[in-house]
Amino acid sequence: MIRTILSIAGKPGLYRLVSQGRNMLIVESLSTGKRTPAFAHDKVMSLGDIAMYTTGEDIPLADVFELVNEKTGGQPVDVKAIGGDAELREYFGTILPDFDRERVHDSDIRKLFQWYNALLAAGITEFKAKEESAEAEEKE
Repeated sequence: MIRTILSIAGKPGLYRLVSQGRNMLIVESLSTGKRTPAFAHDKVMSLGDIAMYTTGEDIPLADVFELVNEKTGGQPVDVKAIGGDAELREYFGTILPDFDRERVHDSDIRKLFQWYNALLAAGITEFKAKEESAEAEEKE
């Protein structure tokens, strides 16, 4: 599910991939529903391709979203209520205890929570496709 959700550098918010054109993608804003083109020169990243640094193996963003969802009970994260940078890192440490404290910046944690809140606001609560979940369970 998260593979079709995109982040576009220079544009706020998250976008859902609607269609592919010849030299562009047609994307729809999760917040407004407005469709716009994303061209080949735009830096477009699928959330499915992003991972969080840990002291061991990097963890896919979908797995981190699942952990945040479990911690918050499916509720949005109020970053301002958490407090400053130290409190934010401490809170994130309760969600993902082995995150790499040197390579994960405060802005990365804030962005993760912003994206999580945007996905919840758009009604997206399944962060991993059912096939991906079944494959991961079979590997273990």
